[in-house]
Amino acid sequence: MLLVICFAIGYLAIVFEHPLRVNKTVSALIMGVICWTVLVTDHDSAHLNEQLLHHFAGIAQIVFFLLGAMVIVELIDAHDGFELITSRITTTSRRKLLLVISILSFLLSAVLDNLTTSIVMISLVRKLTADDNDRLNFGGIVIIAANAGGVWSPIGDVTTTMLWVGNQVTTTGLLSTLIVPALVCVSVPIAWVMIRLKGNITRPEIVETRTTTPSTAGERTLVFSVGTAVLVFVPVFKTLTGLPPVMGILLGLGVLWAVTEVMHKNKNDGSRSALSAAGALQRIDSQSVLFFLGILLAIGALETAGTLRQLSGFFDREIGNIDAITLTIGLSSAVIDNVPLVAASQGMYPIETFGTDHHFWLFLAYCAGTGGSILIIGSAAGIAVMGIQRITFGAYVKRFSLPALLGYFAGALAYLAMR
Repeated sequence: MLLVICFAIGYLAIVFEHPLRVNKTVSALIMGVICWTVLVTDHDSAHLNEQLLHHFAGIAQIVFFLLGAMVIVELIDAHDGFELITSRITTTSRRKLLLVISILSFLLSAVLDNLTTSIVMISLVRKLTADDNDRLNFGGIVIIAANAGGVWSPIGDVTTTMLWVGNQVTTTGLLSTLIVPALVCVSVPIAWVMIRLKGNITRPEIVETRTTTPSTAGERTLVFSVGTAVLVFVPVFKTLTGLPPVMGILLGLGVLWAVTEVMHKNKNDGSRSALSAAGALQRIDSQSVLFFLGILLAIGALETAGTLRQLSGFFDREIGNIDAITLTIGLSSAVIDNVPLVAASQGMYPIETFGTDHHFWLFLAYCAGTGGSILIIGSAAGIAVMGIQRITFGAYVKRFSLPALLGYFAGALAYLAMR
């Protein structure tokens, strides 16, 4: 009970970050450590240390994946690589641009993953419009579209990857069953926001802030091509080697780092620093990485204490209907990270109970993936955009929680109707 209370207080501090004037990263880090401190008062410290190290291994994979992806995107940005895309998006209509961003986010998420896609797309949005209100609208849609796009691919979301590796779902099962519900899910928020959009965007003025010579057109093309290629290579690397995605992203970062080092070896120190990976590391938003670390530590404590498994057991006893349970798990993922929820579900319902590509697993993949869009802290994509674009919790709730909820249920109804 004390653990749940500590988590609730920390969660409320994150929600009311601006009224309290306390950075959400501070609240998340303190919450994460205190939750484990509470556990140690009632558990054997040696056993608890083993559990903590186990969770740190999983957390490190996610945190370093996020860090590597952010550095790669920042390197592309430092070389003005996104100009190759933004220069081809000529429309200034808010509605048309919203549609373009939604389609790109939905499709890229299935190829990369929803976290990397959200980082890439929000960086693109910042290049396309200078208006904070437009950035809020497009940023919210990026979160929803990236999460929806991730559910119909085995590498599009951490939870679908977990189910795929656990043999609960297959690539064919995900693609054939979930692409239509995912499209329905994202279409509702797009329509909701599009109705309220009018007029044209204002492109940001290009202000040269560097004291060094900008990259040439050839360098820009090369860095963009290599950066995009290494991001796309991550799921291929995982498939070929069986190693976790973080290894692929670190390999990709190393390759791009080497390319930029060789490319700029004859330039002066100032030029190399601005266009190197070392310089990109200094410019990325490390606050969002630490915030993510604190959240995952707190979730790990809840999982270690058995609280999440008790929650799943409560659903099973009190609700009974498997579809209603799955919908509830999806709604819970808006507040609690979907990874431990899916992990608890995998332990609660073994493969002998529900076989491969059983509708429970497929529906769980949809619900856990898209339910996180209801709140901005409900998914890795949301947390990333929250950190990069500085979208507040309250602003997201006010503008996107209702359409995301309606899209969630619309997609669920589409899935149930198809089944």
